[in-house]
Amino acid sequence: VQLQASGGGLVLAGGSLNLSCTTSRNIASINALGWYRQAPGKQRELLARIMRGGRTVYADSVRGRFTVSRDGSKNMVFLQMNSLKPEDTAVYYCNADTILDIYWGQGTLVTVSS
Repeated sequence: VQLQASGGGLVLAGGSLNLSCTTSRNIASINALGWYRQAPGKQRELLARIMRGGRTVYADSVRGRFTVSRDGSKNMVFLQMNSLKPEDTAVYYCNADTILDIYWGQGTLVTVSS
């Protein structure tokens, strides 16, 4: 599975961004799609996942501010990010879990300025 993330950029604190990730496989065949981020000097962390059946999971740090969604007709997964904070600055990655393997996109940089 090939993943292509986009939508990152520079935004002021309190602002919003919508990240997109295009997959090369029909997302109906993917067990879970997720968004992760990695800030400088920190480990990669899970932000949100959307399961094949539609159930969503969020990290405490983003619950209520970020929303994960998908479009099966376009094989895309999205991450709507609102009320952004400087500590949200990181490289954001999309991820596909097919049970047999895990795939990563190339990452898109999000910078939140205070």
